[in-house]
Amino acid sequence: MIEVDLQRMMISHSTSTLQNRPPKIPFDQVRDPVVVNVSYFFHFSDDGTLPERPPSSSTHGTLRAATLLYNTAHYRRLVATGELPYEAIGRKEPKTPLCSVAYKYMFNACRIPRKNEDTYRIYDPSLHSHVIVAVGGRFYSLDFVEKDGSGEPLPLEVIEARLAKCVELAEKSGGGDFPLLGYLTSDNRDAWAEAREELIRVGGAKMEEALSVLESGAVLICLDEEEPVSKKQASEIFWTGGLKSGHNRWFDKSIQLICTKNGKAGMNGEHSMMDGMPVVGYCDFITKRSYHDALAESSAKSSAGYERAEDNVKDIFADCTGELTSASSNVASHVEKSKSNFENLISSHELQVQSFQGYGSNTIKKMGYSPDAYVQMAMQLATYRLWGEQGGTYEATQVRPFLHGRTETTRSVSPASEAFVKTMGLRPKRDEMDATKRAKKVALLREAVDSHVKYIGLAAKAMGVDRHFLGLALSAKEGEKVPSLFSHPLYARAKTWRVSTSHLTHPRFDSWGYGEVVPDGVGLAYSIHPNNCMFCITSLREHDWPERLSHLLEEALIEMQTLNEMEQAAPASKL
Repeated sequence: MIEVDLQRMMISHSTSTLQNRPPKIPFDQVRDPVVVNVSYFFHFSDDGTLPERPPSSSTHGTLRAATLLYNTAHYRRLVATGELPYEAIGRKEPKTPLCSVAYKYMFNACRIPRKNEDTYRIYDPSLHSHVIVAVGGRFYSLDFVEKDGSGEPLPLEVIEARLAKCVELAEKSGGGDFPLLGYLTSDNRDAWAEAREELIRVGGAKMEEALSVLESGAVLICLDEEEPVSKKQASEIFWTGGLKSGHNRWFDKSIQLICTKNGKAGMNGEHSMMDGMPVVGYCDFITKRSYHDALAESSAKSSAGYERAEDNVKDIFADCTGELTSASSNVASHVEKSKSNFENLISSHELQVQSFQGYGSNTIKKMGYSPDAYVQMAMQLATYRLWGEQGGTYEATQVRPFLHGRTETTRSVSPASEAFVKTMGLRPKRDEMDATKRAKKVALLREAVDSHVKYIGLAAKAMGVDRHFLGLALSAKEGEKVPSLFSHPLYARAKTWRVSTSHLTHPRFDSWGYGEVVPDGVGLAYSIHPNNCMFCITSLREHDWPERLSHLLEEALIEMQTLNEMEQAAPASKL
């Protein structure tokens, strides 16, 4: 049988089948833009140690950026030298170590567009000590670590001065006729690959060198002029850049740190080779130490004797200006098309942040539930009421205890969750006072939560179904017959994720999120803090779903809490 042959072939591989034919299937062969469709973002909490009034030569944004780069240098050194302790999970010793292969894509790495299938480049961190700074759509390079090979950060003052010089140079350039190349990275991958070929055609060796400098930078840090206040405003900037700052990105970089003029900060991650959890460790490190902490540590080192900012900061594409703006160049045309496509993509999407302050994991645990599974059932109820039916729901579950492991799918739609949401109904029935009905709802909720917990446990042990099916599909050689299952309409429907969910809770993240994965679906990132929950909802604007789903999530959480509290308070039966 074909299925048996594929199974044997998959088992025979010495390492993960998904790694040998890798992320190319989920990501690198996908031609959609990475922005919205692949990238994700984190919104960091504010740094309360920034001065109320920054020095005249700086802004809150450059001070925050300098702090993040200073801390990044420390973390990058730990990764590059192998001194970073390995990640492990488990409550008891010995804990289970997690695969660290993703870390090689964290720094000095960049996705490269190619026709039909992209590639990825990784550069030696010991040979590339610079970072890239984006200001006003222009890209600059500057050194941020010592040149003695130690990887230690330069004094904070030196990094601040170099960032300020980038801002000064961008302001002096005034935009001019120079094309905003960042837009190219937001386009369809084949269109961007074609544009990159045009860049090299007109710019020659100088352009190839400029691109190499940008791609080999440790990270890219974006200094935006905007001054967001709300979580929604900040999230939109960190997710896509929006209509005002989208040109100030290079979406192929594995990590983009983003700082706004008023000191808000976040990160945009290119997802194809690296999942969110390794990046969480990095972001935990760089946000744990504040501006005040970095300044105190750095003050022990003199800032004298370092190369002046005007000598160190380089405009990466400055030497290519003549070629890019020449009459024979089609770069400006590519940029205009990409800009138009980007604006259409961004304008067609909507994002909503629900900061639910009613309760969080502390209360959920007291009620006797797994916080994650409980919130998953709240999301099932909310989306059921939004659409009048359950939609295929994906929850990412990491399988990094295995070599090259990334994620497995936990399926939230189950017979137990179906029974729960249908009993709850398409709208609140207000029948909590009926002891029989209330007890039934609570019992069904508990069954649904328990079912979900069991599935997560299996998925975490690589005993889910989705990656196994993907492995079987990838084991088939080109032109080889595959099982009819893979072309069955039910199989296609079973892989249609109308609700793409992922749970990440961090005390210094105000929000985080990503885009929907199907046109008639929603992206639903969430965090469960001790006393509150956060949801970031994305979808196509034409559906008008995020605000409604935000309300329905709040409604579901309140209704579920009411049921449980009343049930716990009810007098025990004397029978």
